Amino acid sequence: MKKAPTIRDVAAEAGVSVSVVSRVLNPESGPVAPAKRELVLRVIGELGYRPRAAARELSVGHALTVGLVVADLANPFFAQLADRIVWEARSHGVQVVVMTTQEDPHLEAESLDTLLDRSVGGVIATPTGANVDKWARLQALGVNVVFVDRTIAELADVDVVSIENTDSARRATEYVLGLGHTRIGLISGPLTTSTGRSRIQGYRTAHENFSASVDPQLIRDVPFRGDGGGDAVGSLLGLRDAPTALIVANTAQVQSSVRRLVQIGVRIPEDLSVVVFDDNPWTELTSPPLSVIRQPIDMLAVHSLELVLGRMQGRLPSAPRTIEVSADFVPRSSCSPHVLSPIK
Repeated sequence: MKKAPTIRDVAAEAGVSVSVVSRVLNPESGPVAPAKRELVLRVIGELGYRPRAAARELSVGHALTVGLVVADLANPFFAQLADRIVWEARSHGVQVVVMTTQEDPHLEAESLDTLLDRSVGGVIATPTGANVDKWARLQALGVNVVFVDRTIAELADVDVVSIENTDSARRATEYVLGLGHTRIGLISGPLTTSTGRSRIQGYRTAHENFSASVDPQLIRDVPFRGDGGGDAVGSLLGLRDAPTALIVANTAQVQSSVRRLVQIGVRIPEDLSVVVFDDNPWTELTSPPLSVIRQPIDMLAVHSLELVLGRMQGRLPSAPRTIEVSADFVPRSSCSPHVLSPIK
């Protein structure tokens, strides 16, 4: 078995002293010229050296530090997720550095550079789907990464915690199909994200299980930011053969979508049955209360933190883990059997 490279191997290959490599790995310990720092980082990547960031922190008696990279704090789902992760971390005596990407790959890249400079031992993140090389480099430098809610297919060795996205969308769609609806609109997240692709797949699978055809015109994948949900609602209801039911599987676009329905006077469920991926209190306070896929945010937070701490403290086998938690489907009075003609 090939021996794992050491810090001395890195120093020798880069033609620098061990102390220089140490300062690159621990920026707070002293300055390093930018060109030399880049050289050392390149050699670290080439050799596959994996410094144990958590062990360094423990050895000097510092509290463990975890980076938390969330997609958008304006999205209630991610705001709640961040709050729960910070709460869980505090109960373990772990410090959390919170950063938001606002769904922007460029901001995400900057966030990863910042966290690397902070020498965090682990990162919990909802990735944008881009920056594959930067994520891989973070891992190569010994930072333990856990993706929550989303995955990146090219990074198969990263631990993942998510809800059962495909199954959740399948259950919601089958419920509506079971009420006799055959024209079901779907508003999902962008296809660049694993959640967007998985929820569309669940929608398609439900139709297959019911031997029902899928009309591609009824599927809208929209960005998480902006007013894409409302625009998609207008587009769907403007179809000649408009949907009689709607599933909003893009959590960030639920409010925009429902707002547009109210603005144009759609009666729920008389004109349109509605299911949303959202677990905020307001969905139960609308008239009528909305049927929802309730996402288990607490469980996502607990599993994410347990995984990253387990990696940082060397308590887990090397093989990557994928944890999928089941979401609850909560039927309410926003759905009814299809007995009326589609909206014209």
